[in-house]
Amino acid sequence: MTNREHFKTILERRSDRCGFWHGMPHEESKTALYSYFNVKNNEELGQKLNDTFDWICVDLYKDAFDLSQGSAFIHCEDAKEVERFPWPDIKYCCFDGAEKAVNASLARGKAILSGSWGHFFHILAGYFGMENYFIKMHTDPDVVLAVTEHVANFFLQVNERWFDIIGDRMDALFFGNDFGSQLDLLISPQMFDKFVMPYFRRFTQQAKNRGYKVVLHSCGAIDKVIPRLIDAGVDALHPIQAKARGMDAESLAKKYNGKIVFIGGVDTQELLPFKSPLEVREEVKRIKDLFGPNFIVSPSHEALLPNVPPENIEAMADEAFK
Repeated sequence: MTNREHFKTILERRSDRCGFWHGMPHEESKTALYSYFNVKNNEELGQKLNDTFDWICVDLYKDAFDLSQGSAFIHCEDAKEVERFPWPDIKYCCFDGAEKAVNASLARGKAILSGSWGHFFHILAGYFGMENYFIKMHTDPDVVLAVTEHVANFFLQVNERWFDIIGDRMDALFFGNDFGSQLDLLISPQMFDKFVMPYFRRFTQQAKNRGYKVVLHSCGAIDKVIPRLIDAGVDALHPIQAKARGMDAESLAKKYNGKIVFIGGVDTQELLPFKSPLEVREEVKRIKDLFGPNFIVSPSHEALLPNVPPENIEAMADEAFK
């Protein structure tokens, strides 16, 4: 069975063993990691650690959403002004690099998670400033909805073009919006339903219409909306921020095992940076026992920082396959 085939069995909840993904190390971590594992790049590292899948994000042209001008809509009170803004056009996007990367990953037997990152929630926070974004949900909701429409539609158009190009060479849409802090959702469930879920459902439905699975990345304490995500068609949730409130493996397994696949859960705040390889192995074994075989072992944040010893990454990967 190839890793790609294994990924499919996990998301279809008929696997007899866990998968693994080492993530996307921070730029400052790469030199030490590549030296320790004797590899030249992240693709070779993933191959050495036997990653179940590769994540290939579609690169957008530089400054597709130019946030350098600051909070562009902070003073906007009329949705008509939003239409006059110079919104990006996907005709300037290039897909050649992503297609080449997909073909290389398929040759290595990996499952392919791809698509635009689709981080409309992040872009809105940049266009308004985060606090102002949340305030304007109450004071100028029409403006927030108008801006969200433009941002989400751009990513949806990118996806549509990419899906036409890549066809069945891709297995799942992987997109990300961090909806939680360490303690709770960043906005109330009611605001989430009004300003996030309608657009979120467009992404999931778009992928489902093409026959792809859906994997969502969201850091933070998002337990309150996991049922909504499942209802919207999310097949797998990443990265399971282990130390965030309500995101511990015991709670998630009890509530949602059999309803959604989890990717992640190996704590990057305390465990991977500061504990021993033996302690890492013990924790990986514990969460594997909780989640069962339809689970992908991975760090609780994909961007491994320089303070994570390579020995702990090695222990995590090795224990994932025991």
